[in-house]
Amino acid sequence: MENQQTSAAVLSTKDWILTLLISFIPLVGFIMLFVWAFGSTENPNKSNWAKAVLIWYAIGCILAIFLWVTVIGALVASRGNF
Repeated sequence: MENQQTSAAVLSTKDWILTLLISFIPLVGFIMLFVWAFGSTENPNKSNWAKAVLIWYAIGCILAIFLWVTVIGALVASRGNF
């Protein structure tokens, strides 16, 4: 079996600026991350970047939920209702 590497076009600085600008727009950017991550016609570099950003978003959401549960639990426990 031969090791085949496909060469993807290099994204220019202008392409990255536009990509980041779109990703900063609330809701539209989030939807576009999914399009870029899982679209079959996207540049593999942009696709991998979008997947990495989505993973970071998931980690952030999990941490936020954990912190909120901890804070709510501490507030309830401090009231002495238990």
